[in-house]
Amino acid sequence: MGEVFRGVRIGDWALAAALTAAGTLLMIADITWDQATIAAEVAAGRMVHGVDSQSWWMLPVFLAAILPILWWRRNLLLVTGISAAAMVSHLLIFGWTTRCGAGLPLAWALAILAGLTLDRRRSLIAMGLNMVLLVGVIAKDSSTGTSLLPITMAMSWIVWAIARAARSRVRMGRELKRRTEELRALRDERAALEVADDRARISRQLDGLLQERLGQLTRAAESAGGLDAEASRRVLASIEDESRRTLDDMREIVGMLRGGDVALAPAPTVAHLEALLARRGSDARLAVNGDPRSLPATVGLSAYRIVEHLLGALADQPDARIEVGVRFADDALELSVRGPVERHADMRAAVARATERARLLGGSVEARTSHGLVAAVAQLPVAR
Repeated sequence: MGEVFRGVRIGDWALAAALTAAGTLLMIADITWDQATIAAEVAAGRMVHGVDSQSWWMLPVFLAAILPILWWRRNLLLVTGISAAAMVSHLLIFGWTTRCGAGLPLAWALAILAGLTLDRRRSLIAMGLNMVLLVGVIAKDSSTGTSLLPITMAMSWIVWAIARAARSRVRMGRELKRRTEELRALRDERAALEVADDRARISRQLDGLLQERLGQLTRAAESAGGLDAEASRRVLASIEDESRRTLDDMREIVGMLRGGDVALAPAPTVAHLEALLARRGSDARLAVNGDPRSLPATVGLSAYRIVEHLLGALADQPDARIEVGVRFADDALELSVRGPVERHADMRAAVARATERARLLGGSVEARTSHGLVAAVAQLPVAR
């Protein structure tokens, strides 16, 4: 039994159950009506023809046309063909009876599914079978009569056309999403190449700086030979000062390399967060607390990138409220980001990138997501 119903979803059960209930009630009414009542309905104009048969076999044959819709996901063409064959068989065996109450919803549901899920050629074949199904429903329907057959066929084509338009729109949306992902990947690849190029350039600068400073120190040390004690102390003091300056320059360059984002333009810092929020289409607000002060270049850049990573996974609609906080503590910089998560965003990846950035400076990032809202807090140590 598990294999028989494999792939059948809750919505399929609901659709089949609704149509089955309608068809069962319809057939029971046809079977149990007495001929006098039917004659009165025809005389009053509420029915166009009497009922030719009141056999209980009408019910299972009619349900044989409805129940296959449960497996439409496996083969919609086959399901439509079985339903059409069963409905035409019902027409040929039992003649005039009322079928439209459940037969028309069945035909229109199959037309919608054909428009939404099948390619154009197979969809048109399904609609041809759908027309056969409608003939089985309407050709000898006691309640509507044959005159409504063209109208019901036209309505079936209309719902099919609407479904095709919806399918095209969904496919366009998926294609746009795919291309957006490709553009993001290309942008990230380009950024990575730029970073690698800048790192190589800075590495060359570091090598040149070391060669130049070591040469200066070597020449200064060589010049100390033959000098008196006082002059030698002055030369050694200048060598020490130059050595300390060289170490400071090296620390600055290495810090930039560790920061991971080096650009030819000035690196963004905490001061640029307001401009970052202004570029978004959401209701984004920035709050600054504590005693703002100058931060090391690596801390300022990392703080900006952490907020940028987290904002990338948040909703960017006008009604999306996003709050970004910056707090200057005595020995740390605290960043907080709160807002609704974008529907298809990878929040875990964004938090992972922010955490990796924070760990480079010995910091941390904590994030909690609840009911579509994320609250993230980052701590970056700052030496006084």
